[in-house]
Amino acid sequence: MKRPFHFFWSDLSLVKRIIIGLLAGILLGVTLPDTLAPVAVLGTLFVGALKAVAPILVFFLVMSAISQHEEHHQSNMKGVVMLYLGGTFLAGLVAVAGSFLFPVTITLSTGSQDITPPESIVEILRNLLMNLVDNPVNALANANYIGILMWAVLIGIALRKAPATTKTVVNDFANALSKIVHWVINLAPFGIMGLVFAVVAEQGLESLREYGQLLGLLLGCMAFMALVVNPLIAWLMIRKNPYPLVFKCLRQSGITAFFTRSSAANIPINMELCEELKLDKDMYSVSIPLGATINMAGAAITISVLTLAAVNTLGIEITFGSALILSLLAAVSACGASGVAGGSLLLIPMAASQFGIPNEVAMQVVAVGFVIGVVQDSVETALNSSTDALFTAVAEFSLWRKQGKDISIS
Repeated sequence: MKRPFHFFWSDLSLVKRIIIGLLAGILLGVTLPDTLAPVAVLGTLFVGALKAVAPILVFFLVMSAISQHEEHHQSNMKGVVMLYLGGTFLAGLVAVAGSFLFPVTITLSTGSQDITPPESIVEILRNLLMNLVDNPVNALANANYIGILMWAVLIGIALRKAPATTKTVVNDFANALSKIVHWVINLAPFGIMGLVFAVVAEQGLESLREYGQLLGLLLGCMAFMALVVNPLIAWLMIRKNPYPLVFKCLRQSGITAFFTRSSAANIPINMELCEELKLDKDMYSVSIPLGATINMAGAAITISVLTLAAVNTLGIEITFGSALILSLLAAVSACGASGVAGGSLLLIPMAASQFGIPNEVAMQVVAVGFVIGVVQDSVETALNSSTDALFTAVAEFSLWRKQGKDISIS
């Protein structure tokens, strides 16, 4: 007896379903561009769903993470945290530099008209400060991610002394919203089919070439971070050839993270790796879960590259100062990236808003991110998770070097 189609479909991984949706959109766009025009509505609905859930998701995830923080876990963590935050900021810089050297553009169908870009870095800073003090309800309603992040941090800090039951309620809301995002992302194959269909039907297959260029820039920046910047940071800390440790982390942590597409799901793998490296359990039992939350080099690259792709598309000129602010903003926002697949994409509107790009346009950029997300998100997670283990090891090996202990990596 043959199984119903919906069982077959649900048995497929999300990656395979997205690939099917991508190919179906291309095929329908080439063969039946006029007959099946309503297919494009699926893409519009998908973007609308992302636009609806993203602001409140960011609010509760960040608020929950900060409220759950335990003060007695701060000891011996300063070095690791500095590596996490510094690495994430450098990743944003790498992405900005790559985007200046190899600028790419993307196709935006609507909402790209009548945009007034900021005239100077002073105006960008003013907009940033005004967004920080926005009314929280207004920030959520208008997708002001800077204001959302600010209020989430403040309320999260205020809730640290709250009863455990209150923190549980906040955490339950965050988990519920994450579940909703899972549901939305499970519809990504149909949304991507609609988005790709609309692009191919209107502009032909040539329009897909830009996706390859965008993906190439993203992966190039991530590879540069993993194979050049991270090893340089490691060498400065331990003054020893870092590549055996770098490749060990990429091999044992990065490969599994590539397929799970979840830093949280890869925590047990990183724990085993740290144990194999004979690191202090009191250190890595805290630093590895923390890294899965705030060590987001791959997310910072994704946010910066896609934001600058939108900036290039709209013809907005940016200065070195505004690019530096973008790097810092990408690092800060990446630390609040959702733990679900594609979570970093939901923070692009926050970065884009600093260049006068409205939320409607930014969510189109997010949708483009989902089109290439089959590869992008897997590589991003591999970079993030492997760097959790790498920086935890580097921080402890640096102490070993100062104490005259032998550092051996097998």
